[in-house]
Amino acid sequence: MARPCVLYIIIPCYNEESVLPITAPVFLRRIQEMTERGLISDDSRILFVNDGSRDETWRIISDLAEKDRHYIGISQSRNRGHQNAVLAGLMEAKDRCDITISIDCDGQDDPNAMDEMVKKYQEGCEVVYGVRSSRETDTFFKRTTAEAFYHLLSWMGVEVVFNHADYRLLSNRVLNELQNFREVNIYLRGMIPLIGFRSAQVPYERHERAAGKSHYPLSKMLGLAFDGITSLSVRPIRMIAAFGMLVSVFSFCLIVWSIVQYFVGNTVPGWASLCAIVCFVGGIQLVSLGIIGEYIGKIYLETKARPRYIISERTYEKKVSEETEAKEEL
Repeated sequence: MARPCVLYIIIPCYNEESVLPITAPVFLRRIQEMTERGLISDDSRILFVNDGSRDETWRIISDLAEKDRHYIGISQSRNRGHQNAVLAGLMEAKDRCDITISIDCDGQDDPNAMDEMVKKYQEGCEVVYGVRSSRETDTFFKRTTAEAFYHLLSWMGVEVVFNHADYRLLSNRVLNELQNFREVNIYLRGMIPLIGFRSAQVPYERHERAAGKSHYPLSKMLGLAFDGITSLSVRPIRMIAAFGMLVSVFSFCLIVWSIVQYFVGNTVPGWASLCAIVCFVGGIQLVSLGIIGEYIGKIYLETKARPRYIISERTYEKKVSEETEAKEEL
């Protein structure tokens, strides 16, 4: 019989002092129950990633690590965003485990789905996507915009899993390949399918947030959506080129028509129509320049090759330091 696999649950945290004391014991119970059933090893851990929180999140994580060895944590030097926090946790766990499961700490994603994810891994799947079975808990606006976003990404040529966020299992093999993706602007939902390997999906019910407020308002959701498109697809630039050619053909036809009307003698002063055409073309140019500028900005950031995350503290480094000091005192 094969040995139980070592699982690291990766949990990004940003200002989660109200929800962390509620959900942390839930994750611990999942670890303990799966260990008792022989699905995972007792060396499995819950890895919290503090994404530069301004509240007591890091203190709570440190206290949890003191109380139970299954809790460990790392803290980023500053807030770098959800995707970078997840990546930091994955790369931190890469050499310590067989599989990882990333999940938000707000309690909305059902942790009971982890059992089925691990079973899919044992059946030979390297990637297991947690997929929402329904969106009944979402508002009409959020549900329609989210579904439209997935369809838009697919139309733009980005390979995504419908109704999947960042609740997923990754094997150590996939983590090693993910390490080779060096881009600074990351969108994990689109990057993971590019790696390939055998994958599966596990449906689950999404619940209401356990406590506190969502840290993903509409502005951040739109920003994430735009990052996903511009980081993984060049179709917007091709659309600009195609539309530019269409406008050019239309403009050329309009010039020919104007010349013909001039020689026929049917020209009539019309500043309104001229104004409308100039404003239309000017607006298209500004939008096009904005999209091109977004791509150029991303190229600029990629060429700088700045680190995607910087770890300032680790709970297990603190323990090692304390043990060393105790030995020196003896």
